Amino acid sequence: RRPPRGGDNRRMIGRLTGVIAEKSPPQVLLDVNGVGYEVAVPMSSFYNLPDLGGRCTLLTHFVVREDAQQLFGFLTHDERSTFRQLVKISGVGPRTALAILSGLSVTELAGAVSRQEGGRLVKVPGIGKKTAERLLLELKDKLGADVTTTVGVHRAPPASADILNALLALGYSDKEAVAAVKQLPDGIAVGDGIRQALKLLAKS
Repeated sequence: RRPPRGGDNRRMIGRLTGVIAEKSPPQVLLDVNGVGYEVAVPMSSFYNLPDLGGRCTLLTHFVVREDAQQLFGFLTHDERSTFRQLVKISGVGPRTALAILSGLSVTELAGAVSRQEGGRLVKVPGIGKKTAERLLLELKDKLGADVTTTVGVHRAPPASADILNALLALGYSDKEAVAAVKQLPDGIAVGDGIRQALKLLAKS
């Protein structure tokens, strides 16, 4: 019996376990038994991925549209469930949700929602004042204050180009991304560089 058309495609791929073959933030190429899956990962997860050749498990959210199929990956259940809460909100697509979880950890987002701090959200690319207000309203009582995040950062080799590309992929302009990267110390690791650059952009 064939499944009904137009079903919930996002659950077709729920989890992937494999070896990290490539990292190009926010994209990761995960080799699963010889098949390479391109997965978009928020920086909250990206910071904690193992180095190239390392093995990891990503919880996934599969988005199927007429013009594209996109796979999003997360290290924790909290991140994926928060992502799914975000994409349910009008005006917030998967890319915007990815940008939100890259600029704020799940814990920070939950704190911003509980304190109704719209200012934290409008600094994320793609989030205007009205969308921020909608987010605060619809996420209230849906994000627990006790959410947890993965600890432990695996450092990657220094590469300012990777940091710049990650910021551009997250929706920041060339001018904003270049200005942020210029303020970073020489030799900084990619994960740390993206983290610091996002903090600088949030303050600007």
